[in-house]
Amino acid sequence: MSGYKLTILLILVWITTGCQQAYQNTSSNIYTGEPVNTVNVPQETIAHEDSNSYKENQTASKPEKSEGDEQVTTINKPINIEEEPDLNNTTEDNTSISNSKQESEKEDNNSDQAAAQEKIDQALELCEYAQQMWEKGKLQEALNNLDSAYYSIIEIDSEVYPDFNQQKEDIRFLISKRILEIYASRQIVANGQHNEIPITLNKYVKDEIKILTGRDRKFFEQSLERSQRYRPFIVAELKKAGLPEEISWLPLIESGFKIRALSRARALGLWQFIPSTGYKFGLSRNYYIDERLDPEKATIAAIAYLKELHKLFGDWTTALAAYNCGEYRVLRIIRRQKINYLDNFWDLFQSLPRETARYVPKFLATLHIINNLEKYNIKTGKSLSPIKYKTFEIKKQVRLEDIAKEINVSSKILKDLNPELRYALLPSETYQLKIPEEKAHLFLAKIDKIKTTYSPPPMYVYHRVKRGDTLSGLAKKYRTSISAISKANHINRRHTIIAGKVLKIPSRNNNIKNTAIASNKIEPGKTVEYKVKRGDSLWIIARKFGTTTKTIQSVNKLNNTTLNIGQKLYITSKEQVKIAKNGGSTYRVRSGDSPFLIAKKHNMNLNRFLALNHLSKRSTIFPGQKLIVE
Repeated sequence: MSGYKLTILLILVWITTGCQQAYQNTSSNIYTGEPVNTVNVPQETIAHEDSNSYKENQTASKPEKSEGDEQVTTINKPINIEEEPDLNNTTEDNTSISNSKQESEKEDNNSDQAAAQEKIDQALELCEYAQQMWEKGKLQEALNNLDSAYYSIIEIDSEVYPDFNQQKEDIRFLISKRILEIYASRQIVANGQHNEIPITLNKYVKDEIKILTGRDRKFFEQSLERSQRYRPFIVAELKKAGLPEEISWLPLIESGFKIRALSRARALGLWQFIPSTGYKFGLSRNYYIDERLDPEKATIAAIAYLKELHKLFGDWTTALAAYNCGEYRVLRIIRRQKINYLDNFWDLFQSLPRETARYVPKFLATLHIINNLEKYNIKTGKSLSPIKYKTFEIKKQVRLEDIAKEINVSSKILKDLNPELRYALLPSETYQLKIPEEKAHLFLAKIDKIKTTYSPPPMYVYHRVKRGDTLSGLAKKYRTSISAISKANHINRRHTIIAGKVLKIPSRNNNIKNTAIASNKIEPGKTVEYKVKRGDSLWIIARKFGTTTKTIQSVNKLNNTTLNIGQKLYITSKEQVKIAKNGGSTYRVRSGDSPFLIAKKHNMNLNRFLALNHLSKRSTIFPGQKLIVE
């Protein structure tokens, strides 16, 4: 019996060992993707073995059901090698692999975006560092950093990372702007901050240095003395406008800091404005006042003009050249240039008019000398300090000499404080008068005692010179003198007049036909509508209608002088504006009226009435004529 049991035990061991080997081979084939081979369990043996005894043996050999046994039983079933096995474990494993892959891809994408953002940040840091190098004058190092910043952003693929497109474009624009600005000044020696005007000590500048420190030394030293009175205000206004402080020395070569300097081209004042440019930038001019002579008003106008020129040309040397000879002249020269003039201003400079060709080198020489006064042994005497003053609104017409006597001050000081008064006489309308600060209280006490002076401006006739005209002939025709014509036009008595030129003829004879340029002069009380055309400016329109730019600005509430084609303007005579401000009105002349009767009727001083209407005591008035009364 014991032998029988031993035999049975051996049979069970053999069966168990064979099943385990079959399981291992089949399991390996499933996970490796190879066809399942059932050769480990011979088919012949299974076919001939009694099925019942096989089941009994299987039952007898498994007292308990285990996970391993269940897998073995499943594996022994015939499997079609062309079909994927439908196993729960396989599905779970595939899902796990897919999730892991998605998480890995997500992590990679986040990593790439972080790398792209890092390149953006790196480009910004390089731009900031380039700015610091530029401010220190290290131009090449600044350019190298900007190049590195550009290469940093082009590595970011716009199609893959569209969210970074706007940041890339912003940085690209910043880099381009910086490079252009550096290229504009890279071939010149720069000292100090990048916004200062760089100085080039080439042959032309050195020649001007020799002149200013040689034959013109006295002029230079005297100009320095005068500059101290006006530069504090100029520098303060330049800082407000964000312009280089060096521009405050421009009046030295323009006028020598003389507020009444007059050039051959009829440019006037500290900043040497010609009438048309002065009108364009808000400097009015009439018989009593020429605001080009006022250093403060002219400074504000000059800053506006220089800002416009710098915006047009992009660099200060070209802008200063245009300030001297006009922007249109410079633009014509630039169009003829075959090179990029911004890389070398001196190529452009050689084509400029002779006076302008010296202008920029002379200004750069001035800056160099100012920075090296001891080197060139430049010495100055007592400088003119600014005069402290208070402003008073005056509605009466008085002479500066009369004011000076009443407040016990030099008339020269009053003229220096109010240089725009052409004849040291206040205008008939309200005027902002400047009085020395220490005399302010005395002036207030004496103002009522100062006598009023009514002085009507002389009437002018504009005559276009024809062939055969002479000064003596014109004087005889208009009942004036040769000296009066010469003085009015700032010419010599022996000056040859040229056909086509317009002369201003002084005359108090109101019967002479006025051929002034104002072809559409507006009568007081009337307003016309005008549409701006190509080529128009406030100054041109004002001359056309016999009014002023400030009158047009006031009526149309314009903050600046910029006009647009097609813009509608309302044009009113300047007399009408005065009437509105002063609460006056107009009077239509009737038959039998005279200036004396009209003035008496309206309780007006006769001289005041004549001055308001630009009349003299010999003038003739006509029925229907409109006159201003108060």
